[in-house]
Amino acid sequence: MGGTDAIAHHAALDARMAKAAKPIRLLSMASWPASEQQAFLAGWARGNPRLPNYHYPRHDFTEARRELAAVADAADASHPLGQYLVASAQDWDLAAQLLEQLGSPAVAALSVALFGKPDRKLPGGASTREAANHFIQVANELDQELLSPAEQVEISATALALQLQAKLDDFFDARVIQVVLDPDLIAKAAAGATRIRLRAGAAFSDYDMQQLLQHEALVHSLTALNGQQQRVLPSLALSSPRITATQEGLAVFAEQITGSIDIERMKRVSLRIEAVAMALEGADFLQVFRYFLDAGQNAVESFTSAQRVFRGVPTTGGFAFTKDTVYLRGLIGVHTFFRWALKHGRLRLCRLLFAGKMTLADVQRFEPLFDAGVLAEPRWLPEWVARANGLAGMLAFSLFANRIRLEQIVSADNVTEV
Repeated sequence: MGGTDAIAHHAALDARMAKAAKPIRLLSMASWPASEQQAFLAGWARGNPRLPNYHYPRHDFTEARRELAAVADAADASHPLGQYLVASAQDWDLAAQLLEQLGSPAVAALSVALFGKPDRKLPGGASTREAANHFIQVANELDQELLSPAEQVEISATALALQLQAKLDDFFDARVIQVVLDPDLIAKAAAGATRIRLRAGAAFSDYDMQQLLQHEALVHSLTALNGQQQRVLPSLALSSPRITATQEGLAVFAEQITGSIDIERMKRVSLRIEAVAMALEGADFLQVFRYFLDAGQNAVESFTSAQRVFRGVPTTGGFAFTKDTVYLRGLIGVHTFFRWALKHGRLRLCRLLFAGKMTLADVQRFEPLFDAGVLAEPRWLPEWVARANGLAGMLAFSLFANRIRLEQIVSADNVTEV
């Protein structure tokens, strides 16, 4: 099959895959309605908390899974587009299987197949769980008196929606993404391609606003919007499970490089990883809920955090929805990739990551297709990526600073002599 024919063949297959995958909405279908939170917290307040036991709607993705299998069979596994299609179709199939099993123990194993476990090793040898506990310890040791007044002021969901909407309208020079309040949302925020939902009644901080802008809007929504521009691979607009680690890593990296992340945010991400590990080891919903309470979260936040761990699985212990383990793993992977790209003179790959939702391996595989104009370069880019000199400066410093071994510095006096 010639070059043009191969591209047309795989473009047709991708359109079929995108259509089959569209109803497989993993996170929204695995989540609980707000009524579960209200019932649990009412029982907690009375001193009689009960394990949530949400009865999930039944799903049947037989036809979608049959079509996904047909797409994978018809793809050329030696072609970059074919490799992408085979891997994506297989992950969409796993996600469909998971949704068909919601509420059963089988979901935990399918979740691990999609997202991994807390004991997964990171570059350098430490596990994801060990990295999480490092950030928890640092956050717990931080002197709270260091917090500035701006960090302690609460912002209402209504005020935040107005501020975020203004920033997005300014960035896109049009109303491209709509910010709305959702009273039924358990999470504080959720982002799609053209809509960001905030939980009505929730309280936010200034850091939350910056994180929503950089993480949700200018990574998750922006890559979906750029993916919609792709003529050959329309599935790059979809949140395939296999791109989750790269997407979340890129989003947290965006928070870091723009100064939008705080140690409490790193602590929240890390607590969830430890909670996933606890649940897999046998902790039930109540024990995980109390773990978040003891870590300083209020009852609503603790329920929200515990719910993330028990999406789709029995709440009696021994099972977990492991998606939250990808955040630190993804962050370290993306940070390492950006440093590698600088070292090898390939920073353009960092920009191309925003052309749609893809993995770090995908963007390297697709580079010749971007060069040939088969894939469209990103229409929109966050400022920190668009300004190559600033990105290169930060990464160059990171490359050098990482050579310094802190354990060899015996006292603060030695720092000035390094």
